[in-house]
Amino acid sequence: MEKWHALSVEETVEKLKTDPEKGLSEREAEERLKTYGENRFAEQKKPTIWKMLWEQMNSLLIYILIAAAAISAVVGEISDAVIILLVILLNAVIGVVQESKAEKALEELKKMASPKAVVRRDGIVREIPSEEIVPGDIVLIDAGRFIPADLRLIETANLQIEESALTGESVAVEKDAAWRSDDDVPLGDQKNMAFMSTLSVYGRGTGVAVRTGMNTEIGKIAKMLGAEKKEETPLQKKLDHLGKVLGIGAIAICLIMFFIGFFQGRPPLEMFLIAVSLAVAAIPEGLVAIVTIVLAIGVQKMIKHHAIVRKLPAVETLGSVSVICSDKTGTLTQNKMTVTKVFTGEKYISAEELDPETDGQFLKAAMLCNDAQVSEKESSGDPTEIALVRLGMKHGLKKEALEKEYPRVFEIPFDSGRKMMTTMHEREGGYISFTKGALESVLPRITRIEKGGKTAAITEEDKEKILAVADQMSDEALRVLAVAKKTVNGMEEADGSLEEDLTFLGLAGMIDPPREEVKPSIEQCKKAGIRTVMITGDHRKTALAIARQLGIAQDEEETMTGQELDAASDTELREKVKSVRVFARVSPEHKVRIVSALKENGFITSMTGDGVNDAPSLKQADVGVAMGITGTDVAKGASDIILTDDNFATIVRAVEQGRNIYNNIKKSILFLLSCNLGEITALFFGILLGLPAPLTAVQILWVNLITDTLPAVALGMDPDDPDVMKEKPRDPKESIFAKGNGAYALLNGMLIGFITLFAFLEGLRYYSGADSLFSVDFARLSADTVTHAQTMAFITLSFAQLFHSFNLRSRKKSIWKVGLFSNRYLLGAFLIGAAIQCLLVYTPFFNRVFGIHVLSGADWLFILGMSVLPVVFNELVKAGKRIFS
Repeated sequence: MEKWHALSVEETVEKLKTDPEKGLSEREAEERLKTYGENRFAEQKKPTIWKMLWEQMNSLLIYILIAAAAISAVVGEISDAVIILLVILLNAVIGVVQESKAEKALEELKKMASPKAVVRRDGIVREIPSEEIVPGDIVLIDAGRFIPADLRLIETANLQIEESALTGESVAVEKDAAWRSDDDVPLGDQKNMAFMSTLSVYGRGTGVAVRTGMNTEIGKIAKMLGAEKKEETPLQKKLDHLGKVLGIGAIAICLIMFFIGFFQGRPPLEMFLIAVSLAVAAIPEGLVAIVTIVLAIGVQKMIKHHAIVRKLPAVETLGSVSVICSDKTGTLTQNKMTVTKVFTGEKYISAEELDPETDGQFLKAAMLCNDAQVSEKESSGDPTEIALVRLGMKHGLKKEALEKEYPRVFEIPFDSGRKMMTTMHEREGGYISFTKGALESVLPRITRIEKGGKTAAITEEDKEKILAVADQMSDEALRVLAVAKKTVNGMEEADGSLEEDLTFLGLAGMIDPPREEVKPSIEQCKKAGIRTVMITGDHRKTALAIARQLGIAQDEEETMTGQELDAASDTELREKVKSVRVFARVSPEHKVRIVSALKENGFITSMTGDGVNDAPSLKQADVGVAMGITGTDVAKGASDIILTDDNFATIVRAVEQGRNIYNNIKKSILFLLSCNLGEITALFFGILLGLPAPLTAVQILWVNLITDTLPAVALGMDPDDPDVMKEKPRDPKESIFAKGNGAYALLNGMLIGFITLFAFLEGLRYYSGADSLFSVDFARLSADTVTHAQTMAFITLSFAQLFHSFNLRSRKKSIWKVGLFSNRYLLGAFLIGAAIQCLLVYTPFFNRVFGIHVLSGADWLFILGMSVLPVVFNELVKAGKRIFS
């Protein structure tokens, strides 16, 4: 492997045939991508279709079913054996399809959430997916980005990289592009190299990609990394546990049934098959699979609304969010900063009135102490810096020309603690430095002031005027930025002293107008019982002005500054956050305290962030939300959700989606449980009363297959409830059976079970020729009569369950109000299920296989009348609630 650390910048560039100033051309990059392949680790081999099928069938219950099929075949019940094996196969195929869909959806999410890289190609700086990096690419590094490939650094400015992902050393390493060594140097000591998957934490730099993908240093150990474990949500874990508990209960009931039937003198094989079939049908083993597919579908829907879910548990938590803490800039506002007012020491004017002759130093400082890249077509960088560059461009200045005239030789990057940035530039006859930042940080360092091209010592009167103008700007909802300069004698002064003894050049007042869609979203949050809290680095007055426009806060008592936050104890802050709606002048470090205080009050909190220092608060929050456009890789990596449009309205839509997804999952669960309870009820009471078995083993398995899959998945895809944001946030500890859901499943299950049992009894009565149920001689029933009655029970059970699926769409609204045809998936599931059952009844081959009879018109009228009873019952209950509530 090439020792890149031993080569000079020139040798490296020559070897890779690239240009540090222009980078590769797009055509060359495409050719190299074909040669070297994508910049990613080799993926672990995916399981074959046969392995996936085996995993679906590898369970104790399936083994019992196979044994039951084998016993049936031995004793001559070939049709039973075939049907049991067919059901096993169909269940496995459906499971594989569901798993494949979920995996595919999650793979798409991984691709969308993968880090981006900033490169220079064809002389233009652009952001591309890190997978597209090729050897020879010129990569730009700033704080908060993951290093996308192994780089030979060609330029560094106070660059520090945390390399624990590779070396295990958590202390950040200072990098120096000029350093080189011919010796075999350990990775941690190679100061002129940056390695893939490590993290830039301070400063900036430029490097040329020398190794990508599996050829990188971390690629060597990629094969040793274990497979990523599938993440289960809390709900999936609860359901897994519930399935086991219900399974034990179901097996217990089936054993009781078997022994009751055995002592009643029923054929042991028949009772064994019925008991096993009922156990398999009663255990909701499909619950977790259904939840997974519903989650995957819901997550795909959220992508269309510009929210990428990185961690599935966040979908559940979203429905419980009671406080949304949001950054102001770009999230609540348009992120289109524009300088509208300027104060240059003696005059407070509009930005258009600036004179490049007399105010030239102010404009040059604003453009040079600046890392933004701005062209007529596109721009990249901090919105504040972009606004300053555009201000200079409006007055005829060009950033590229200025940077050639005043080349940058040193810099002190922006720091959220200092709230300042300083750059030092070489010029004809010496050096000069420019500083820009928050007024409260810059003003104490000011000793001189420039007015009309002349410099003088600053007076208290000057300072008072500066502060008065800053207040006036804040009252106008303008963000205030101070600009200063300093004449530097030489490179020996390239240290912290650059930010002392400064000369005041002026104030820039800029505004980022609120997004039009945010105010209605905040109003929607209020109706949903969700508080909105604005967090910003802006001045209190600026923040409050925007908050008033958006309806977040109205009074200054609802605001709190970072300084006040520092002075408050944890107990005081815990009390204060109950009423504060705007946190102004705060640093990312303050966010952790704000989140902790809110959580201690019992609020479920969502927090937004975009910077390196936001990572702790994003992890601390119940739902961490990173900005997809302005967010750093660190913020995205620490988040649960990434917004691809950095828009507050998207957070609200995500909460709405989270609530709807959870409700849809709940519908699927309650549907499955009530159907399973219906099957248990019909068989248990039928056997207990000494009746012939209301259903055969294959009928139980078949009806369970139909009702367990299509309608359950269709309910998971139910259209969003428009009233879901009128409800209060859900308690995250709340059981799925809370608020009467358990009783609902039990009552409906028993109703379906007794309807099925009644249909069976009516079939026995009618086809035995008896006048009433009490005159039926159960001991002398013919096989044909029992078969006919079982057919009626079989079809009634399946249709009652299909009809019942419509009940689950809303526990409050009538079916007609929800819209009978608004869920086309459920309608399709109903029609397919009904068509299949009719096919069984009217096809002689299936008659023999399933042991069923052709039904008459009168039978169908009776069955449909009975099957629709769950709908009638639930509609009456809903109507009663509406009348008496």
